[in-house]
Amino acid sequence: MSPKFLWYVPNTVEPGHRGDDTASGWGSVEYSTDLARTAEAHGWSGALIGTGWGRPDTFTVATALAARTTAFEPLIAVRPGYWQPAQLAGAAATLDQLSRGRVLLNIVSGRDDVGAYGDTTVDPAGRYARTEEFMHLLRRLWTEEDVTYTGEYFRVTGSTVAPRPYATGDRLHPTLYFGGASPAAERVAAAEADVQLFWGEPLDGIAERVDRLKALSERTGRRHRPLEFGLRITTLVRDTTEEAWRAAEAKVAEMARTDGVHWAPNQRDAVGQQRLLGLAARGEVLDTCLYTTPGRFGGGGAATTWLVGSPDEVATALENYRKLGVTHFVLSDTPYKQEIARVGGHLLPRLREPSASGLPHPPSDGSGRT
Repeated sequence: MSPKFLWYVPNTVEPGHRGDDTASGWGSVEYSTDLARTAEAHGWSGALIGTGWGRPDTFTVATALAARTTAFEPLIAVRPGYWQPAQLAGAAATLDQLSRGRVLLNIVSGRDDVGAYGDTTVDPAGRYARTEEFMHLLRRLWTEEDVTYTGEYFRVTGSTVAPRPYATGDRLHPTLYFGGASPAAERVAAAEADVQLFWGEPLDGIAERVDRLKALSERTGRRHRPLEFGLRITTLVRDTTEEAWRAAEAKVAEMARTDGVHWAPNQRDAVGQQRLLGLAARGEVLDTCLYTTPGRFGGGGAATTWLVGSPDEVATALENYRKLGVTHFVLSDTPYKQEIARVGGHLLPRLREPSASGLPHPPSDGSGRT
């Protein structure tokens, strides 16, 4: 299948997210709309919109951006516990109809400030079991009438969602993205997700997880189309290798100076995050250009590891993930608006060219730098 390329809308109240130097307008609908329209203009299908208590409500922001764009697909991060499945099914179906099929959903199981909005399911096993029920029920509510369901976490009686999601071709409802690296999370993905999102691990780690998830899909008796795979990672691209590495090292130096303020997510103890933080012990640069040092100085989530290099080098690295079966790419770098244009203009055309898989690897001295 053709790959999908998404950017990232930070969606935070305070400016300075991951070193972005935007001086005014941060967090306003005008600023976020500008990011979305810039993404449209530079080849991106849409963007992931982050979620968390104390941030602007993600679904509200996504609705505003969908209304102000023509093709932009918001990947809306939502949490079971914050949403009930029937509420989300109705809201997402409505926005999907209004936007003519542009809604994507990222189902997030990780802990948040659950007490602030009254969530009582805090243990990891319970959260993932609840997420599996949540996604199962979403699909039923989008595709069946008079749904009655009684589970451990959710129940509905005679529920019919109206309007239905916008159906086109073999797409019956919004795509369900999901992330998580623990055994419990992988079982949920294998059974109910449409797309499993990975953080920026080396190729061998991604290959191992793809194989494991495919096997899990068979063992769980998956009832849906085959599970697809995505990569969420920072891409630092410059015209030359030398420029890229100078920029990367300057950013890391600033992270070290400020103790990584505005870079790390809340969950440093999550299994996937721990996998990323452990990569630095294997080396500063893995594969051809996967930079692990940011995680040592406060980088978290997609900012823990970066792909650093020229457009050809980073395109080759991403194409290597694609050869493993990764077809959804959620990329970003800061300043967000500037890098939407740079990465969209210089990297995406290489990834969409038929010859992208034939891009040569740069000569390397083992450090990942030419």
